[in-house]
Amino acid sequence: MTQRYRTLRVAPSDEGVLSVVIDAPPLNLIGPELVRDLVGLLGTLESDQVTRVMVLESADPDYFVPHVDLTKVAEYTAEAAKADGPDDASLGMLWHKLSELPVVTIAKIRGRARGAGSELALACDMRFAARENAILGQIEVGAGTTPGAGGVQHLARLLGRGRAMEAILGADDFNGEQAERYGWVNRALPDAELDAFVARLARRIAFFPAEAVRSAKRAINELTLPGADAIRADARRFQQLVRSDAAKGRTAALFAQGLQTRGPLELHLGDRIGAPDTGAPE
Repeated sequence: MTQRYRTLRVAPSDEGVLSVVIDAPPLNLIGPELVRDLVGLLGTLESDQVTRVMVLESADPDYFVPHVDLTKVAEYTAEAAKADGPDDASLGMLWHKLSELPVVTIAKIRGRARGAGSELALACDMRFAARENAILGQIEVGAGTTPGAGGVQHLARLLGRGRAMEAILGADDFNGEQAERYGWVNRALPDAELDAFVARLARRIAFFPAEAVRSAKRAINELTLPGADAIRADARRFQQLVRSDAAKGRTAALFAQGLQTRGPLELHLGDRIGAPDTGAPE
C-alpha cells in the first residue's frame, strides 16, 4: 500500500493486519481532507489481496472523531461523492462502502466518537472501547437535525427500539461501560488492555483462511446491514434539516460557546447540547 495520506497514518504488518490511525489535528473533525483520504483508502482496500483486517483508531487520546466540520459540509460531501459518484454523495454511503469491504474492520475507540464519528465506528464490523475515556454519542437531534450517516439504522439494529430512541433523541454522551451494556460497542476494556486485546483478535482473524472469513462476513452483512436506500434516505433528512433555521440557530449558539475548538464545550458536548443557553427547544 503505497498511497500517501495527509490525515491518516497507515502501516501494514506482515500478518495481514493494517493499522490506520486518524491524525487530523486539531480535533479529528470530518472535513474534506479526511474524507478525501478515506475515499482513497477504501478504494485501495476493495482490491487489496494482502490486508485481511484493518484496525482504525485515533492519534488523539481525547478525540476519536468528534463530529463533522459544520463549516465544510458541502466540501466534504463533494469529496464523498468521488467514491461512487454524485448520486451517492453522502458520508452515509461512504461509511456503507466501509461496511461492505471484504476486509474485516475493527474500530478501537479512545476519546470522543460523536455524530458522524460514532457512525464511522458503527460502520466498522466491530468496536472496542477504552473503559476509562471512550465517549460515544449521536448529538444531531440536539443540534436540530438527525443522524445522516447510518446512525439511525445501526443503532436501531444494535440497541433495539427503546434504547435507540434514548440514544438518538436524548443526544447525550455514553461512556464506554454504558455503550457496552447497550450494545453500541462489542466490549469496553481497561485502557491498558485495549491494544493487546484488539491486536490479538486482529491477528487471529487474519490467520484464518481468507475466503472463509470473507464469506462469513458477507452472510452476516446480508442479515444485519441496512440497505443502501435506507442510508440514502437518512442522508437526505440530514441534508434538509442541517439547512433549517432551527439547526442554524442551535449550531450558532454552540459555536459562540466554543464548538470545534479544544475546550470544555467539545469535551462535554453531550451535556452542553442540552443546556438552556444552547437555544430554545424547537
